[in-house]
Amino acid sequence: MSKPDSLIPNNDQQRLMALAPYLILGTTPDAVFDEVVRLTAKLFNTPIALVSLVEEGSVWFKANFGLDGAERVARNESVCSVAILQGETTMYEDLLLEPCHLTDPGVAEALQLRFYAGHPLFTADGQAIGALCVIDRQPRALSFAEQTRLQALAAVVMKMLDLRLALKQQPENSSATWLQLYHHLDESLGRLSTLGELAQWEESPTTPAALDYQRSIEEEAAHVIQVLDMQVSDALATLKGTDA
Repeated sequence: MSKPDSLIPNNDQQRLMALAPYLILGTTPDAVFDEVVRLTAKLFNTPIALVSLVEEGSVWFKANFGLDGAERVARNESVCSVAILQGETTMYEDLLLEPCHLTDPGVAEALQLRFYAGHPLFTADGQAIGALCVIDRQPRALSFAEQTRLQALAAVVMKMLDLRLALKQQPENSSATWLQLYHHLDESLGRLSTLGELAQWEESPTTPAALDYQRSIEEEAAHVIQVLDMQVSDALATLKGTDA
């Protein structure tokens, strides 16, 4: 992974203009985004997952699973500030051995954060306004398949932000559409949790049954992302049709 040499990109003013509309979503907890980060943590088996939006001087966690009490931090204290600088997934396998040189390493150290992987949230015109990230307190890495999964999830999260923004302008459609997404996420989390619990009963992760459970989890993950993407895309298309 190449390392950028500045925390502030040359296009930051344009990027902040692209971010501005999404800031009206506010900091009130949103059950659907909360479920998304809980699902993300489950899919990657990490204790922490975040949807972050990178403002001029701070990083706002629109959704936060596992990092208790954190809602907004200084821009130079969050690796998500670095994740928006590249078109690919930003990954630090061990922040203790390889600290992020553009952010304050003492913050990750104080929180005992070792692993970070984040993929940018790109608007329709290509501006990176934030990131979907997974964090662990143990060193690790993501496989190519897992990086592809994180990228796909980040694209869905960006569509969800667009949908939430559109629904804010059409409140009469908001409740039913958002509730449908919540139910889908809740059901998916239930299935993944059951598969994970069954796998843990196996004596070894390499038993035939454990491998079958793992394949089922991976298939369920792909299905969840595909269905969620379809639901959000259909809802956006319906709202655009209503506007027309």
